Amino acid sequence: MQAVETEQLISADSHVYFTSDWVKQRLRRDLHAVWDDATAKAEVHAAKVLRGGQPQLHLEDFVDPSASQDPGYKDPLGKLRAMDRDGVHAEVIFPELGGAKICHPALMGSDWKEVFRGYNQSMADFASSDPDRLLCAYQLPLQDIPFAISEVERLVRDYKARCVQLTPFPSDLGLPDFHDPVYAPLWQTIEASGLTIMNHLDMKTHLWDVFRRDPTPQKGIFTAMPWAPLAETLCFWILTGTLERYPKMKVVFVEPGLGWLPWFFETLLDPRMHQHYEFPGVKQPPSETFRKQCGATFMYEPKGLKAFYEYFGADCLYWSTDFPHPATCWPNSQSQVVSQCAEAGIPAADRRKIVSQNALRTFGL
Repeated sequence: MQAVETEQLISADSHVYFTSDWVKQRLRRDLHAVWDDATAKAEVHAAKVLRGGQPQLHLEDFVDPSASQDPGYKDPLGKLRAMDRDGVHAEVIFPELGGAKICHPALMGSDWKEVFRGYNQSMADFASSDPDRLLCAYQLPLQDIPFAISEVERLVRDYKARCVQLTPFPSDLGLPDFHDPVYAPLWQTIEASGLTIMNHLDMKTHLWDVFRRDPTPQKGIFTAMPWAPLAETLCFWILTGTLERYPKMKVVFVEPGLGWLPWFFETLLDPRMHQHYEFPGVKQPPSETFRKQCGATFMYEPKGLKAFYEYFGADCLYWSTDFPHPATCWPNSQSQVVSQCAEAGIPAADRRKIVSQNALRTFGL
């Protein structure tokens, strides 16, 4: 019987769930109440202000039923077994519980920095079963740049961090956008460290107005919208000249959707360089900066994948399982990457770049 050939697969986006108790085990006992109080305040704000008194969406609407019941969602060793079952060598993991949204002075006062370090510790401990296969997207705060720099240095030194997650919308936190000089020391540190910045799909505050107005049972209008604000994030990185000022810094957009990106650059961004718009510090076409310093993850999107590949090439594409969310291909990733790339007209050599080699290079594996 002939052996079935398999791809080496590296997923640039997978999710894990650890509870408040998991985080609190990494904190001093007197900080347990600080964490609990902050999470309670955050939920009150979400219920009253963001959702406007409407019920919270059910978790099952945002996870694949079989994947979310697998031990790989919550247990580190189970995660490795789930990856083995799927034929995936390594994954960049993002926690469902967003510590950076809770660990800040407004909710924790002066304790927030110590709790933030404990939160990143909880990520490192999850990955410690095999840190060469479980790559944490450690979180960084932007409200205190010296602390963020110290955290970068600690994560690289102690855990050999390969990437960090930043909010894609600092203005939602009342903070300057990425081009502001206040961030220069942080960008210099990240660039020198070789870390990759991950801007994961997130909920921009103004979209909660759509939630409150959405009459559909599962808020299907609201849940279709989060990709769109990432266009703003992308522009603040590129059209302000920020990425060109730090040419070795890399930003990967996680779950942005692929199909709109070629149109956005070809129709809106690149032509503006030759019209009456002025972008100080921007010396090359925005699409060229994207090709050199950015990337995008995807799950199953063969038409968008084809359009993106034909416009940008293979070097800035990053395949992902998005385990255990509804778009996940787990546990059929091996067959799906072959069939999807074939449907998109991508040859085998570039398929290997997309499903493993780009991630191996970018994350220093």
